[in-house]
Amino acid sequence: MTAPDTALFVARLAALRAELDRRGLDAFIVPRADPHQSEYIPDNAERLSWLTGFTGSAGVAVVVRDRAAIFIDGRYTLQVRDQVDTRAFQTLHLVTDSHTDWAARAVGDGGRVGFDPWLHTAPWVDQARQTLEKTGAALVPVADNPVDAIWDDRPPPPQAPIVPHPVAYAGETAESKRSRLGTALAEQEVDAAVLTSGESLAWLLNIRGGDVARTPLTLGFALLHRDGHVELFVDPAKLTAGLETHLGNAVSVQPPDAFGPALDRLGSEGKTVLVDPQRTVTWVFDRLHRAGAVVQRGEDPVVLPRACKNETELAGSVAAHIRDGAAMVRFLAWLDRAAEAGQVTEIGAADRLHAIRAEDPLFRDISFDTISGAGPNGALVHYRATAATDRVLDRDSLYLVDSGAQYLDGTTDITRTVAIGRPTEGMRRHATLVLKGHIALSTALFPEGVKGSQLDCLARQFLWAEGLDYDHGTGHGVGSYLGVHEGPQRISAQPNTVALKPGMILSNEPGYYRSGAYGIRIENLVAVAPRPTPADGERPLLGFDVLTLCPIDRRLVVPELLTPAERDWLNGYHARVHETVGPLLGDAADRTWLDAAMEPI
Repeated sequence: MTAPDTALFVARLAALRAELDRRGLDAFIVPRADPHQSEYIPDNAERLSWLTGFTGSAGVAVVVRDRAAIFIDGRYTLQVRDQVDTRAFQTLHLVTDSHTDWAARAVGDGGRVGFDPWLHTAPWVDQARQTLEKTGAALVPVADNPVDAIWDDRPPPPQAPIVPHPVAYAGETAESKRSRLGTALAEQEVDAAVLTSGESLAWLLNIRGGDVARTPLTLGFALLHRDGHVELFVDPAKLTAGLETHLGNAVSVQPPDAFGPALDRLGSEGKTVLVDPQRTVTWVFDRLHRAGAVVQRGEDPVVLPRACKNETELAGSVAAHIRDGAAMVRFLAWLDRAAEAGQVTEIGAADRLHAIRAEDPLFRDISFDTISGAGPNGALVHYRATAATDRVLDRDSLYLVDSGAQYLDGTTDITRTVAIGRPTEGMRRHATLVLKGHIALSTALFPEGVKGSQLDCLARQFLWAEGLDYDHGTGHGVGSYLGVHEGPQRISAQPNTVALKPGMILSNEPGYYRSGAYGIRIENLVAVAPRPTPADGERPLLGFDVLTLCPIDRRLVVPELLTPAERDWLNGYHARVHETVGPLLGDAADRTWLDAAMEPI
């Protein structure tokens, strides 16, 4: 990575301090966030990056009159050193070092710490206020963000067009969804629910957009009423021809600045309003409370229905994964041939995979920036190749590629680790341990009501037995032509109160990372599905249907470490890949490569 432009960021930091002094603030908190609490945020919300140079997906800065700090998680320990002037910003851990504690100590008794209520959730505000008050400091909301006041060339808000998502892919009309969820609100004696996430708007109204990278979202706000009527607050200029007909008479489109008055109206009428505290900024809560609404805290009503895919969405995901599997086979066959010459680079490989996927008529984008890591770069879990770090795929090394695509009928996410040349016995052993955990999770049977956190150890057990582990979750939820990271379901060691339900799609991605040497990860997407209950069973069973169809590199498998059942699973999986994906390959060389890659172990 290129070194940070020290003078530029020092000047921006000085300008922000001058602005804080003008406003009578002793400190200001700058999160990487937008008003929708999105994972991927638009360019005009990249305040943390503009101020510090840090481009990671999670972080927060605290700027005080005489010092500043940036808080990042363990994924970005190296990246923050490359991108941020550490003389201007102290670097601390986002999880183990509390940024509100740091701010409280820095400003002391009587200090005023500013924050933007459009960027923080209500629980964060409650916690931060308590922390600051212990030292006599105050948490102060600002009417307009001071970073914006000094950001002269700030990009405009995104204006991507909003398009209908056909019911042929959605599987249920927007009218049906609105009516169904409105009835559920009425049963809870709720008058309306506030929706602020792009994913919720997209699923509920069967619309897609392009306001953020890699995820087809429209950023806006909505009110879902108990009668199924929806007020949608977006820039009317985003509406495409025919969209109002698609939305129907029960959806009224209003400009974003009408959102606040609509909340005021609910309050003046004494309405009970459902608001999700984990996904909604505190500005919404404050506005409703001031207006006199009865605010009921609870989960966004769209979240769980969206996570449980219907039959059409599942069928679309199956179809998308078959085509994506063919694209991956073409890529891996090319990679084996091209890597022999020693001319393939990380960026070159990622570009080739993108080009192959883009041939699909239903392809709309990749689902995230491809992780293309050769050798030691593969050990960086969230590595992104740049011109400065781009490595050649050397012989006798490992190459890790984690990638995915957005198709109209489904979202994919797959990781494969490939041997370039001859792998060492250590590489093969570690890869086999990862594979054993992957198989254990793939074949798990569990009763209804089980949470993902209860299954996480299945994927880690073989690594644990040898004193090894990995520092990321084992599985995340995936959307249907929506977010590649979708809640509320997940598989991780962190406690999760959400039970796995039929129709949920998750990743299964155990890994092992040897710092400075190589990384190994095997990732398939799976769908939760019913399984037969044994004759004497007392609870209905669930399991996973594997969606991803792509070879797992046999060169990295130590057959002696597999049980007969594990060997049967791998051979059966490869037979299914061969039978399903093989007919889509038009090139004889690709078919020959697949034949060899599918040889039974």
